[in-house]
Amino acid sequence: MPAFQAPGRSALRRGRVSRPGQVYLITVTTRHRQLVSGKHEAARVAGRIIHASTHWGDAQLLAWVLMPDHWHGLLELGQEPLDRVVARFKAAVSRELHASGLFEGNLWDRSFHDHALRHEESLLGVARYIVGNSIRPGLVDSVLAYPCWNAIWLDQDEPLPL
Repeated sequence: MPAFQAPGRSALRRGRVSRPGQVYLITVTTRHRQLVSGKHEAARVAGRIIHASTHWGDAQLLAWVLMPDHWHGLLELGQEPLDRVVARFKAAVSRELHASGLFEGNLWDRSFHDHALRHEESLLGVARYIVGNSIRPGLVDSVLAYPCWNAIWLDQDEPLPL
């Protein structure tokens, strides 16, 4: 019997549809799960680029967290295809880390995972899941102690209840 093989990048792309106005949960892993946000300065630079709206085109980044070996984002798509938006984000972070001398080589895996939120899924619930990622592996006791995340609700009168 052949050994089990994990699905490849083509399996991640199979069935991927970009729908304007659709909200997606995106997961991007670093290449070979190498650590990035464990390096404070690299995480700070990456966070600044992630937070900059210029890299998202007409999409809106609703919430995100940069973990040591992956990134989660909650993204509301505009007219541009999802794969193009994610590719631009990955390139912008990589370019800035390379230019600053904080990282060499390929930063991200070539593929990414996406999940289109269904109507019955809670947008705030998914956002809480994303920003709570730093608590689950024991990196911090409170999301407020973890510097590599943000959510649009923080800029509003009623912040994201955690």
